[in-house]
Amino acid sequence: MKKWRTPGFMISAGLFAVIAMGLYGLSWFFWGGRTGGDRGYGLGFGQHDVVGFIRIKGSIFDATNTVKTLTEFRRNPRVKSLLVRIDSPGGAVAPTQEIYGEIRRFRRTGRKVVASLGSVAASGGYYIASAADKIFSYPGTVTGSIGVIVVLPNAEKILGNLGLSFNVIKSAPHKDIGSPLRKMTEEDRKIFERLIDDTYQQFVKAVSEGRRIPIDETRKIADGRIFSGERAKELGLVDKLGGQWDAALEAGRLAKIPGEPKLLEIKPRGGVWGLLRQSLTGWLEGGPSSYLGGYPAVLQYMWR
Repeated sequence: MKKWRTPGFMISAGLFAVIAMGLYGLSWFFWGGRTGGDRGYGLGFGQHDVVGFIRIKGSIFDATNTVKTLTEFRRNPRVKSLLVRIDSPGGAVAPTQEIYGEIRRFRRTGRKVVASLGSVAASGGYYIASAADKIFSYPGTVTGSIGVIVVLPNAEKILGNLGLSFNVIKSAPHKDIGSPLRKMTEEDRKIFERLIDDTYQQFVKAVSEGRRIPIDETRKIADGRIFSGERAKELGLVDKLGGQWDAALEAGRLAKIPGEPKLLEIKPRGGVWGLLRQSLTGWLEGGPSSYLGGYPAVLQYMWR
């Protein structure tokens, strides 16, 4: 009889199969099984009207999943309004603007959006909130930080001490602008300043339009300062002080949903392995740049 047919081997294989199936089942129950529905919707509520619920958490370097969720909500006739929970210090400019644009697109369907600010909703986090009809905040929320930043490390000296040098061949003087391998020239600085000024003006305009504050008044508070939620309300950056459920009730009221609204949240499938893959992908795509002082050079609506 072959070795793999021995009773010990068969028992071990059986135990392994049982354990694997058990882990998969637990994974599905805790992470995948709660999504419900063949479109990945959380907690089905038949044909009742609901408030779409989306979380924006952590640094924003990739808008793909968020935009996909917003698109699903926009196309779902059951979703009568939207609650956006924000707990983020901001992130890269382009993904932030992409999410902002998708929220505005949802509003253009005639449905309302309410933002709920968590512990931190600063810079790009606040940029996204400004797309909402109403903004709720805790009194102690850290928000504001309206501005743009780019961090450009210079490793020329330390590399020289190590005896390392690089030959850079480029088609034009500014092709390697922002490189950590050389000092920044005055012309380089002017180029970056113009770039930052452009994206800063875009931020100011978004806040001015979203909050209905004259643009000159917006510029006075758009100097990178952070505010408490209480102070932000005094400045007109926040509508009401309250928590997530207060914001949910307001979203339900604006949608004319009777009683307490049901929240519909889209969650990713995939169980434990999906979560691990998502975490690893996020770290590879955007995480390291934030840990290494913003290199490679990325314009950021970020509170640091």
